[in-house]
Amino acid sequence: MLQGSKAGLQDECRVAERYDPRIVQRLVTYISMTKARSSLISIDATPYYHCVSRCVRRSFLCGYDELAQQNYEHRRGWIEERLLALAGAFCIDICAYAIMSNHYHVVLHINADKSKQLTAHDVAERWLAFHQGPTLIHRFLAQDTLTDSENERCHTVIETWREH
Repeated sequence: MLQGSKAGLQDECRVAERYDPRIVQRLVTYISMTKARSSLISIDATPYYHCVSRCVRRSFLCGYDELAQQNYEHRRGWIEERLLALAGAFCIDICAYAIMSNHYHVVLHINADKSKQLTAHDVAERWLAFHQGPTLIHRFLAQDTLTDSENERCHTVIETWREH
């Protein structure tokens, strides 16, 4: 059984490559598997995170692309606007950010105290500003008359959103 850190698995992958392609494929799949946010982010450990997102295949996020002879500089404003809107809605403080031609960096602070002070109504409004959401939640926000079970379901959904 192969065990160890991601780096250790990559080393084992290089060694196994000479022996069995099936092992290599299994290791590559394991290494590249995405992880749930709950396993990546721990506010108890630290509320600060450095996040990076990049383009692939020589694509340009911003700036002038010599190969395509296209200017994508207008996207820089879009990215900044969206980043600030998302941060404001989801109780995230942006400590620093940099938007480059093919990637961006952002240093975030998760403001857990601020998020705990939000009412259920606040959480639902913020979530629905970026997501469609169930009709029941829209009815909740419109202050329609809801049964006890509908009201309870709304609060369950909203608390799930608060945790995300």
